[in-house]
Amino acid sequence: MDTTPKTWRLRVELDDSPGALARVTIRLAHQDCNVLALSVMPVPGGVLDELVVQAGPGVLPADLVDAVRAEGGRCVGITAADVRDLVDAPTAALRAAARALRDPSTVAEALRTVLGADSVTLEPTDPPIHDSATDHHREVASPAVCGAAAIKRGWAPFTQVELARGQALLDLLAAHGVTTPQPTALLTDDGMALVLRPGRAGDEDAVAELHSRCSMGTLFNRYHAGLRTVPRRWLHRLLSPPRGTTVVAQCADRVVALGQLIPMSTPDSAEVSLLVEDGWQGRGVGTALLGALAGAARADGRRELVGWCLPEESGLVRTAARAGLPTSVRREDGLLRVSIATEGARVTGPGPVESASRQVASS
Repeated sequence: MDTTPKTWRLRVELDDSPGALARVTIRLAHQDCNVLALSVMPVPGGVLDELVVQAGPGVLPADLVDAVRAEGGRCVGITAADVRDLVDAPTAALRAAARALRDPSTVAEALRTVLGADSVTLEPTDPPIHDSATDHHREVASPAVCGAAAIKRGWAPFTQVELARGQALLDLLAAHGVTTPQPTALLTDDGMALVLRPGRAGDEDAVAELHSRCSMGTLFNRYHAGLRTVPRRWLHRLLSPPRGTTVVAQCADRVVALGQLIPMSTPDSAEVSLLVEDGWQGRGVGTALLGALAGAARADGRRELVGWCLPEESGLVRTAARAGLPTSVRREDGLLRVSIATEGARVTGPGPVESASRQVASS
């Protein structure tokens, strides 16, 4: 039996009466639970209490909910928590805002931090608003910064206070001229100009040509199979993976590299893959792609990228090192499982399009 204490984050509504919260914490203490953090948010008709609770051995989430109900309260939501939930919220918000002011590519990540969201996607146009018991979507709009931000959190609805915080962040960024991240321009170490941008449906022919220009060895390292061309039916999934993200590197009218993120079954992880045309390898393209994908993963709440490599292939590990992302490697099912932390010492790389004069580190 696992006796490791578990940490949970609860949101509860209690009667507006003296001592209600104290009685809940006493019940939790009787179950060897320790309240590590508490915050109070005003909501229409009262307040919402958020607690971070370290449960005693054998205490289940249902036991915590029962303790709240026993004192006449209602548990609005409960989810697993970790040390990130113990960071002082105003401090975390200020740091996120400062980071977004310095680096517009982190706007989505900053919004996720301020809102406590599972994921944030910046949209060029207003996304649909959807709200259900299991899948909560809301919209925070600021036309000066972006068409809208589609935010998602499954364990509890967003409060108006949280949405106001998100809007305040976007207003702050707009006041300082920070715009939605645009396609990123960069120069290789030999002076060739590239653009990193999201893949789209119209890229099928360009991606097919990319594969046709790659050597058999490069394709084998990517797909672990001997193929010369990619079946046409694969192209759509490469560019529009279900729930995933694709970034392409383009030089003039050619796509010369492709990077992809696919969510894994564990919420903190996503599978990453890179394909760089032979003639563009060793020139920083893979480093830039991996950095962009790590940023997208952070904005989606992912803390780990997982790549699968042949035992003799070390290119992904070297690329991650040059991107400033820590890695660990283990052998699994005849392949190397490369685990890449999305947080790390970020490489000073190219910024938005107007910063194209900066060079990326070669890889």
